[in-house]
Amino acid sequence: MKCSVRGCPGEYEEQNIFHTVRHKNQVIVIDHVPAEVCSVCNDILLKPRTVRHIEQLLEKSIKPKSTVPLYEYA
Repeated sequence: MKCSVRGCPGEYEEQNIFHTVRHKNQVIVIDHVPAEVCSVCNDILLKPRTVRHIEQLLEKSIKPKSTVPLYEYA
């Protein structure tokens, strides 16, 4: 599918990405999220069912597989 960003000649390709979200005052990183990523500008599209699945994961409050350091830009 052609990229939806005006003027970008790229095409979307299926990839797995890291998705970062702030939820209940915590930064959460979700790995292996299926997405469509533009080959030129790296615009990212998530399918509605993927967004719903992420929302369900966040509401379940599942213990993370690992944690990562968080640095604040100051």
